[in-house]
Amino acid sequence: MTMGELLELPPAVSVATAARALGIGKDKAYELIKADRFPARVIRLGSTSRVATASLWDALGVCVS
Repeated sequence: MTMGELLELPPAVSVATAARALGIGKDKAYELIKADRFPARVIRLGSTSRVATASLWDALGVCVS
């Protein structure tokens, strides 16, 4: 994912999108979420999980000033 794509993300993204940004597979992302080791804030909405974009940017070291 390019820097431009990262900066255009909505406030919360799917686990698949966050995994792509982190350079890992979706299965690995869900494994990390289940183990409470995902590097960004996960928002659980019933059976759906979303990832807070600002937290994802922090995990990636993206500075948005």
